[in-house]
Amino acid sequence: MEHLIPQYWFDGLSQPMLLVIGAFATAMLIKGADWIVESASAIALRAGLPKIVVGATIVSLGTTSPECAVSVMAAWAGEPGLALGNAVGSIVADTGLIFGLGCLLVALPADRFVLNRQGWIQFAAGLLLACLCYGAYARQGDHAVLGRPIGVLMLVLLAGYLYVSVKWSRTHPHGEPFQTPDTIAEMPVVKAAIVPETTHQEARRSAIYLIGVMLAGLVFVVFSSRVLVCCVTTLAQRWGVPQVVIAATLVALGTSLPELVVGLTSILKGHKEILVGNIIGADILNVLFVVGASACAAELPIVEDGQRIFLYLHLPAVLLVLALFRLFTFSAIKRGHFSRWNGVPLLVLYVGYVVLQFVATRG
Repeated sequence: MEHLIPQYWFDGLSQPMLLVIGAFATAMLIKGADWIVESASAIALRAGLPKIVVGATIVSLGTTSPECAVSVMAAWAGEPGLALGNAVGSIVADTGLIFGLGCLLVALPADRFVLNRQGWIQFAAGLLLACLCYGAYARQGDHAVLGRPIGVLMLVLLAGYLYVSVKWSRTHPHGEPFQTPDTIAEMPVVKAAIVPETTHQEARRSAIYLIGVMLAGLVFVVFSSRVLVCCVTTLAQRWGVPQVVIAATLVALGTSLPELVVGLTSILKGHKEILVGNIIGADILNVLFVVGASACAAELPIVEDGQRIFLYLHLPAVLLVLALFRLFTFSAIKRGHFSRWNGVPLLVLYVGYVVLQFVATRG
């Protein structure tokens, strides 16, 4: 987002103005996340789709679209290396930070049907990216790149993923039958105890309206999160906070703030499945969508300025966090939910990744 809303726009603003803008951005962030979760839940109820599938497709496609746009713009602007770092960093943050934090807060549901399908695609996408990068490096050394043919392949796989996700959702054993606005209004009281009343009210709206509200919520979340990070970063600089601390905390968190706020809001709203689905879908799309579209725009260098940190730190971190998630999945499926302690090693891995990243770059 730094290409769309640059940091220097905020440098000349006074401290009171930064605080006012930051507070307004926070309000927009919360409201946008609320719109996304309620609209996604209503779409799932109206179309008879499981909420976890909506989170793994529609919501995750929306939350990763800005990252894709920024990566493609960076590739066109002569900074193609940003795309790979953006993609793998988002995977580690989504799975380690956001899913780990969600696990600590509540017992997240483990949908056997989705985790045995989209969950394996999530792991396979990360493994595919690692194989392509290490394979290119083995052949070309420091001049290794991911070229346009790889980008086209990933976009084709993306289309396939979206197609099979919709196809699988129709055979989901826990999926609800299609509900028209009239039948939704006639649902028994028992059903209202399972699905919040606000979701029933929203589901009576037209599909176009619900999609429009969700898109508006995505715009609010994406832009307000960037504005908030810029305001806080500027204030931190004026208060004498070291640059390395700002980069390791505020900027790093800002890249995953949309997914984080949507995930926490889904927990508060009682739609925990959306968080799980959004994490799985976002990991897949960060590889197939973000890297694929960026590689089509320009060749993506795997080694930049002789620095091999992407090969030695970023890719191993992605493989480790996805393998850990997959390991927890096996036992979670048997219980029907993830254990809250699962969040501890995921969060530790994320913190270690951030610390090692800045130790390596400063060294």
